[in-house]
Amino acid sequence: MKTKSFKRKTKKSFYQSRYKRSSSGKRNFATKINPNKFINKAIKNQKDEDYKAKNNFADFKINQQLIKNVLNKGYKKPTPIQDQIIPYVLENKDVVGIADTGTGKTVAFLLPLINKLSNNSKEKALIITPTRELAMQINLEFRKIVGGMSVFSVCCVGGMNIGKQISKLRRGPSLVIGTPGRLKDLIERKIIDLRLFNSVVLDESDRILDMGFIKDTRFIINKMPQEKQVLLFSATASSKIETIIREFTKKAIRISIKTRDTSKNVDQDVIRIQSGKNKMNVLSELLNKKEFNKVLVFGRTRVGVERISKTLIVKGFQAESIHGDKNNFQRQKALKSFQKNKVQVLVATDVAARGLNLFRVSHVINYDIPATYQDYIHRIGRTGRWNQQGVALTFID
Repeated sequence: MKTKSFKRKTKKSFYQSRYKRSSSGKRNFATKINPNKFINKAIKNQKDEDYKAKNNFADFKINQQLIKNVLNKGYKKPTPIQDQIIPYVLENKDVVGIADTGTGKTVAFLLPLINKLSNNSKEKALIITPTRELAMQINLEFRKIVGGMSVFSVCCVGGMNIGKQISKLRRGPSLVIGTPGRLKDLIERKIIDLRLFNSVVLDESDRILDMGFIKDTRFIINKMPQEKQVLLFSATASSKIETIIREFTKKAIRISIKTRDTSKNVDQDVIRIQSGKNKMNVLSELLNKKEFNKVLVFGRTRVGVERISKTLIVKGFQAESIHGDKNNFQRQKALKSFQKNKVQVLVATDVAARGLNLFRVSHVINYDIPATYQDYIHRIGRTGRWNQQGVALTFID
């Protein structure tokens, strides 16, 4: 009797949970997601233009050269998160921003930080991100809007030459952008002196928690002066996020522009794989349709992603892959090919689910169901960005 009971319990537990290997290599079990949560219609024709901004960029009390750079980059007026957050950051207040990806939050913290750095050569700021791709993207955005100003940055991430990063750090940059592990390494080597930094940004804080980087992040924050400005951004709100908000911020101003869990610009649906068909054939049929012109496909494992990519290439599709087994050069090469529309399909693990500003992705396809609903939110956030309409499809076996 005990044996039978144990078997029934094991079968139920397996149904309720799925196996997942995290980026750190640890084994976790993730709760099964109700497929109905993958169905959500986009809200048509509702854009940021409907939002009545209180400010124009010229209204912010920031360096005129910086305003000129932003306008030259093509920004016409602040997005909702920029309009609401920038004034508080300029007042040196701690700020918590809860917003979808693709809403302009990077500029929301970069503009006031650059202004602070340019006004005082002794000021230094730190930006902590969960992934190297996000850190590099923020660094690129910084360089685009800092022209003609006497501030410069260093991007410190794993998988790249630490010697070059050390050499640049010794020049005394105003801004350091990096991932927790590499930053901790440089701090322990006494290359970065956090006593000199009085502003810190925690970008994609929920992912920092999800990826197990909170200990390294806490180590970094605790090395900084007690009196500092903390800007914390997250695409999701949870009890864990509330915990680190209380731990890291003081009397923070909270700004939330989320109206629902997923972007209103993304049309979401499921595709049930019928008996006798396999997912690869279904995927191929979809990719042959004209509207599937720039597609991000998510798989669960590194091996699986590589297999999907190679199979698509054999079938005649232009495809690339990105996952943790590829070095930084290979990952950047794949991303650039996808960005420049040299390939139709980018197949990825969740390494590409956060922070990447991929332009005009027509479709996100969850070839494998994500481990958690939070992962789903971040995956489909790669489409429907900057008021563009997007489609997210999830395969259900």
